[in-house]
Order: sequence, then structure tokens, then C-alpha cells
Amino acid sequence: MSQQATALTHRLVSSPAGRIHVVEQGTGPLVLLVHGFPESWYSWRHQLPVLAAAGYRAVAIDVRGYGRSSKPGDPDAYRMLELVEDNAAVVHALGEQSAVVVGHDWGAAIAANSALSRPDVFRAVGLLSVPYAPRGGPRPSQIFAQMGGDEEFYVSYFQQAGRAEAEIEPDVRGWLAGFYAALSADTMPAPGAPSTHFVSRGGTLRDRFPAGRRPAWLSENDLDVYAGEFERTGMSGPLNRYRNMDRDWEDLADFDGAPIVQPSLFIGGSLDASTTWMADAIKAYPTTLPGLVSAHVIDGCGHWIQQERPHEINRLLTDWLASLPI
Repeated sequence: MSQQATALTHRLVSSPAGRIHVVEQGTGPLVLLVHGFPESWYSWRHQLPVLAAAGYRAVAIDVRGYGRSSKPGDPDAYRMLELVEDNAAVVHALGEQSAVVVGHDWGAAIAANSALSRPDVFRAVGLLSVPYAPRGGPRPSQIFAQMGGDEEFYVSYFQQAGRAEAEIEPDVRGWLAGFYAALSADTMPAPGAPSTHFVSRGGTLRDRFPAGRRPAWLSENDLDVYAGEFERTGMSGPLNRYRNMDRDWEDLADFDGAPIVQPSLFIGGSLDASTTWMADAIKAYPTTLPGLVSAHVIDGCGHWIQQERPHEINRLLTDWLASLPI
């Protein structure tokens, strides 16, 4: 591997958010990597050198509200189409006209909508953990409110400003450790245990996190990196993504039921609720992702897919990228 391929470059580039922090490695066709909640560019630490060595310009960003990127104070500033425009601005700020976009968790939704609404910029899309499901149906808040019976779905819990912050911010490191463990294959609660995706009335999300268990993929240093970022920035910016889902539903009305036609890839984990709950969306891929090149569900893998199984994800990503027209 060349020195050029192994060197990480950090920079800030202009965007509608103000500035976006990007971490770049390698040269070649641009691959933009978009993280989810509660993560950062660091979530792609295993992919950046491998993509660079394979001949790509791999760029991982801090989504607006995270890390070293700008953090607008207005919650409306975190709506989906704003994040799409950040992605497009990063591509152009790097002197490129087009890119492949790959996202995980919320980043998968951002990547999907980037390909959907800006096909002039994003020529292919890779989705990790969260399948593509076209906009449609009732308002998201109505759907979430009906889930869980006497309990509250975590998305609804996150939507009230300040509520989740009050749970998380007094002990960011401990909360993150529990949240990561709750959704990791080797530390998640056993089948039949109360779901960590729901909150009991009057309780907190943390009440159901595994106690004293750290997943194998998460070193103490990794946890320090994540905790240090959120201790510095607070949680409101990241949580504002959840608080815009109804606004997104309104903003994306012109794309109701729309397919993504560019070449695409999906990878999920067999133990990840984000994948299994949306099994019908995966079945609909012949209609919703007509450009799908391949779809994979990795046996025994949880939610943090590119960190839990980096070698498998890297192989699937590089194989897919090599299949794309330049």
C-alpha cells in the first residue's frame, strides 16, 4: 500500500450547513461515506484505507450537527433535503462532479435520498443496515405513535426536544457504551428479553441496555473517540434528525413511491432490527431499486455492520464498486 493511500487528510469544506468536516484517503473515483446515529466519520475507519488501496478517493464526513461540522441551532435545519445538499456541496468542494454515496443507519437514508433527489451528482448508492423504502403512507409520527402498545417506540422518545438529551448528556460515555452494546450481535439482549427499541412509560431507553458488556468491535479507545465528540458537541444536533421526520415526509412529497434507478447495493445484519423489521422493503427491491447489483444479509451480524464485520463489508463494497461503470 502506498504512503498516499495510507495518509488521512482532515479538512473543512463549505456547505449549506456552514462547514462540513471531511476525512479523505486515497485517489481515484470519489466514494462518499455517510454515518448514522450516534456515530461520526470515525465509523468508517476500517473502510477508508481499504477503499483507498483499491483505487478510490474515500471521503468520510461528519454529518451536520456532529463532530467538527457546523451545528445550526434551528431544528428545522436538520431536515433530509438539507443534508442531501450538504453531500452535494462536499462533492463539488472537493473538485468533483459526481460520486458514489454509501451510508449506514441514518446515513443510509441520507444516501438514498441523495441518489433519489440529486441523480446529477450521485451515480450509485450503497445502503448499510437500513433498507430503502420510498416515501409514502401516513405521517411518520402517526406510525411511530401506534407502535409498542403501552410502551413508547424509541423514535417517538427522541422526537421531543430535550428529553433524550436529559438522559444521555449526564453520562455520555456510559450511555453510548450501552447503546452500542444493545444493538451489537455479541452483546445484545437475549431473544425474549424486553426490547431495547422501546421505552416503558416513565422510563428511559437506558433502562434496558446490557449492563457492563462491551462489544468486541468497540475498544476502549474507540469509545473514548465517540464519547469525546459528543461530550464536546452535545446531542441535540444528532437528535434533530429524528425531529424532522414529518417535515421530510412533507418535503419529499414529489418523490412519493419513487424508485432509485442508479446502481445500488444493500447489506444488512441478520440480527439487526433495522434490517429484519423492513423485510418487506427488501422484498420490494425489484420495484424500488431496479438498479440493484446485489443484496446481502450477513448471518449473525448486528447493527454496527461496518465495524462488527469490517472484512466482509470491505470485500462486498470493493466488489460492488469494481462492478460500476467509471
